[in-house]
Amino acid sequence: MSRRGHERAGRLAETAAAWMLRLKGFRILARRYATPVGEIDLVATRGSLVIFVEVKQRALLDMAAAATSARQRRRIERAAATFLQRHPQLRHASCRFDVVAVAPARWPLHVVDAWRIETNRYPDAVRG
Repeated sequence: MSRRGHERAGRLAETAAAWMLRLKGFRILARRYATPVGEIDLVATRGSLVIFVEVKQRALLDMAAAATSARQRRRIERAAATFLQRHPQLRHASCRFDVVAVAPARWPLHVVDAWRIETNRYPDAVRG
């Protein structure tokens, strides 16, 4: 698949993930939130919870769910810290990192609390 094809497939996967989260009662705050230190596919909120979501599309849901590397997680964590610094109204929210796995002809799989960060890495920004 070409780069343009991958880009289009990624956008479709993010749209499917966003709709699935909306059906679960989440409000999407940001899509493709980009910072110099990393990008977050989706940022969503429900009540006092903010979730930072990595969307992965693969041929099989299991492959997609396991596709986030440690390096990607660190970049998402840094971007989440930046997001929270830029949105002080969320300073008291609980935060979590989720993955939404997308595969063709399947309902997206929402992996809740897919990973946790070390509490001393971002002491003032991201709270679990």
